Amino acid sequence: MFTMVHRSPDSNAFEFIALASLRAHQLRRGCTQRVTGNHKQTTIAQMEIVAGKIERGDVPPAEIEKSIDK
Repeated sequence: MFTMVHRSPDSNAFEFIALASLRAHQLRRGCTQRVTGNHKQTTIAQMEIVAGKIERGDVPPAEIEKSIDK
């Protein structure tokens, strides 16, 4: 089944993707998902952001540094 996640046109596309990427990494490491669904971690991460369950301040600075170093 194909799932399309629509972000708000008023939001910053780069910030949305960067945040979703960081959250997907957290989900792969075993963090509990905040929305229901049986999707890949990348889709779950996007769904969490659109639902308002994840905000920019929820990502620890250490996670940002790890993703930049890779």
